[in-house]
Amino acid sequence: MEPIRIMPCLDMKEGRVVKGVNFINLRDAGDPVENAAFYQAEGADELAMLDIAATLENRKTRLEWVKNVAAVISIPLTVGGGIRSVEDIEMTLEAGADCVSMNSAAVADPELVQRASATFGKDKITVAIDGRRHADMPSGYEIVVAGGTRGTGKDCGAWARQCEQLGAGALLPTSMDGDGTLAGYDLEFTRMIADAADLPIIASGGAGELEHFYEGVVKGGAQVLLAASVFHFRTFTIRQVKEYLAEKGLPVAGM
Repeated sequence: MEPIRIMPCLDMKEGRVVKGVNFINLRDAGDPVENAAFYQAEGADELAMLDIAATLENRKTRLEWVKNVAAVISIPLTVGGGIRSVEDIEMTLEAGADCVSMNSAAVADPELVQRASATFGKDKITVAIDGRRHADMPSGYEIVVAGGTRGTGKDCGAWARQCEQLGAGALLPTSMDGDGTLAGYDLEFTRMIADAADLPIIASGGAGELEHFYEGVVKGGAQVLLAASVFHFRTFTIRQVKEYLAEKGLPVAGM
């Protein structure tokens, strides 16, 4: 097993880090540059920054946010939100991102994943799969886009398999039902995505207890553990999470 990596996530809106529940009811969680520097110093292995309003506001990711955050960290930075074209990816990488995350645009134009992977390399391309429970879908989950505001009628499991074929380098599944609830990752959803595609899986949405991180690996099949609320509001330090996982016998990056 590869060492497990911890990835705090900066959800961005109007230049600030925010955090909500089920993608709504946002509250302020601080300055992105201060948070980024703090998390690197704490031992984060990677950092995610998601412009959560870009698609809804029909605009591109704010590149100045990327530049400012990238300037204070040396760990890998994944940036998502408003990525709609190969040109957007190029500008985002030039601004300091190490990887981009796509959701709505990839669902609308799957060939974008293929073009992006061929142009920049698969290690630069993560596909975010936002899903919600839907009994009529073969996998039990429907893809949602536009910040969770719109269903697509498409199955999450089939999309995960297609993403692997198109050349994605990693998948970032987030269950809309679990996001921000602190009730734990949606393990059924995460495991379904992990079983559907032979790609690194970034567990996301709902971590609230130390045990949830462990479950994300052993039950969810994830290699990277993303969390926001528990780190932003200082419920746990990254060191606490890593020590807990190591005590449970998992290989942990930086330990």
